[in-house]
Amino acid sequence: MTTTRLNLPTRDSGVEPFQPRPAADHAGTFAEPRSRVAFAAAHVVTDPLADINPSLEVALDWDATMAYRRYLWSQGLRVAEAMDTAQRGMGLDWATTQELIRRSIEEARSCGGQLASGAGTDHLELTADLNLNDVIAAYEEQCAYVEGAGGRIILMASRALAACATGPNDYAMVYGRILGQVSEPVIIHWLGDMFDPALAGYWGSDDLGEAMDTALAIITEHAARIDGVKISLLDDQREIDMRRRLPDGVRMYTGDDFNYPDLIRGDEQGHSDALLGIFDAIAPVAAAALAALDAGDLDRYDELFAPTVPLSRHIFAAPTRFYKTGVVFLAWLNGHQDHFRMVNAQESCRSTVHLAELFRLADQASLFIDPDRATNRMKSFLEVSGVAQ
Repeated sequence: MTTTRLNLPTRDSGVEPFQPRPAADHAGTFAEPRSRVAFAAAHVVTDPLADINPSLEVALDWDATMAYRRYLWSQGLRVAEAMDTAQRGMGLDWATTQELIRRSIEEARSCGGQLASGAGTDHLELTADLNLNDVIAAYEEQCAYVEGAGGRIILMASRALAACATGPNDYAMVYGRILGQVSEPVIIHWLGDMFDPALAGYWGSDDLGEAMDTALAIITEHAARIDGVKISLLDDQREIDMRRRLPDGVRMYTGDDFNYPDLIRGDEQGHSDALLGIFDAIAPVAAAALAALDAGDLDRYDELFAPTVPLSRHIFAAPTRFYKTGVVFLAWLNGHQDHFRMVNAQESCRSTVHLAELFRLADQASLFIDPDRATNRMKSFLEVSGVAQ
């Protein structure tokens, strides 16, 4: 069957005809990988019919949001909940985040899914008199909520800590206080400033080598309380360097949405596990690639992942913090939600030309579950955007 053609805009302000590929087989489900731990950081689905100011208030479509988590679990992936992919710090408030975490933990219990949830300090206002005790209290509140709901913690990087810390010793003190209280080992999240400019200078230095030394000293001191560290620096060599210096038993979770296939594949000295926003968008292909890795079929692993890398680099292109727009757009094209609207009205944060290129790259990566549906939805989006079909 030939998929419907469409007209896609180009970077030179032109329009060109495009013929999507036939559907790939995405009908299967997968067991959780044996050789790697793999989390998909999951997006949220807003309620498009809620009578709110979408740039100031939040209303989620809970049925669609939970359905997407069940879909990720059906692909054998774990879910990283309430992370930056879910628009923490970019519109998702703490009250809604608490309900999201509670509902997701209940959903995970009902279907046997694996889940960990972000705990941070994003409910703090960044006032001039903010201090380290405020940061500690905020972390304590959110960690207590996650653990009280029966969840595992991903200890998120803190804008508030970055704003009021005076050097590495402040980070050591704050993280030491929090890690000394957790009930189960946590995943520490180091998010680079390309994902969040407010996190520049994290760990007390603008020099990434010095920052890594501080982070490693904290991790080493508290290794028994740490399951792993997820770094999102989009720098594969720095991740490898840090991975080789981690204490025994502490995992490296790659957050590198540019270089994940090689980092997960690993080398003679080790590998990275995964906690990736791009896994939300490429879940069926990622699941198949990890199954191939489990089977020792590295050629198939490379074959599956290779065409997803140009797509991921495009979705996470600068300004990287707006990658969520591409993730949600692809979920809409694939029928996982009925609309392309987002928390904080962030559907407007990428251009029509950017989203047209996303469509081309997703097609090349065989990511459309139903190419006709994806094409028809893309046509409707383009017509509203002024591109005749």
